[in-house]
Amino acid sequence: MNTKNKQTVLIPVDFTDYSMRACAVGFEYAYQNNAEVVFLNAYYSSLIHSSLSYLGVKQDVTDKESVAMALKRAEEGMNCMKTDIDTQTRAGKLPSVECKYIIREGLPEDVIIAYSNDIQPAMIVMGTRGKSRKNLDLIGSVTAEIIEHTQFPLLAIPENVVFNNLNDAENVAFAVSFKQQDLTAFDRFNSLLKGYCPSIHLFNISTSHDEWNEIRLTGTREYLQKHYPELSIIFTVLDDMDLLLAIEKFVQEKSIDVIALTTYRHSMIDRIFNPSIARKMLFHTNTALLVIPSSQCVSRDVSP
Repeated sequence: MNTKNKQTVLIPVDFTDYSMRACAVGFEYAYQNNAEVVFLNAYYSSLIHSSLSYLGVKQDVTDKESVAMALKRAEEGMNCMKTDIDTQTRAGKLPSVECKYIIREGLPEDVIIAYSNDIQPAMIVMGTRGKSRKNLDLIGSVTAEIIEHTQFPLLAIPENVVFNNLNDAENVAFAVSFKQQDLTAFDRFNSLLKGYCPSIHLFNISTSHDEWNEIRLTGTREYLQKHYPELSIIFTVLDDMDLLLAIEKFVQEKSIDVIALTTYRHSMIDRIFNPSIARKMLFHTNTALLVIPSSQCVSRDVSP
């Protein structure tokens, strides 16, 4: 657990251009929230986890060399990144933020989940290739796994996002499914974006032609206008069509920079046959995603 008063922004990296793309956004967020940045790299050698090792057979020299080489590559990558970060900071391209550089052995998703549970970050910021390269990236796939399991807010940044600072995100969309958790999640969302002033677009994540959608959205609007009068909130009912296509159309028409949504825990069977909307959107959109786990949504009085 992070025992310091200072908050932490965790940025997992694999030294690819698009994982580094998330660094600028994470740095700016940390700076504006007086947080420190922790860069985390997980190195993995498949030989370590071979069936022979599992059966207790002693590793040979090749196994040990493989581990050493994987660690060496990780250390070299982290040293190069540190040099680049220092250079950009001195040049004024990145704000001055306290940083730590951590290397851990293991599968990336396991390492990131375990480490985040230890330090309890205010935000995890990860890069992904986005819509056009969905089957070719490692960190993007890892990001999808973290979305399903993390207990902490996660900001997924596609490689072609145009902003380096959330201050430059003019339009942020917040998805609602008309559950009580939506309102408590919005409270968490509002605290994460405290100090930023985007226009907030609420939209429903059900495209079934149901008049109750508009009735529920009206009730949600009245609640939010009462409790957050300082916010600029716009309400939209998605078109009656395929959900992902409707969201894509909505994003284009409203020039959405970030989509925020809540995730809920599912069983393994559900994750296989009915993946979360957040996971689907990660591979279907070139828009940044802010994912708020339902575990972050502390119950509160949500009466109008």
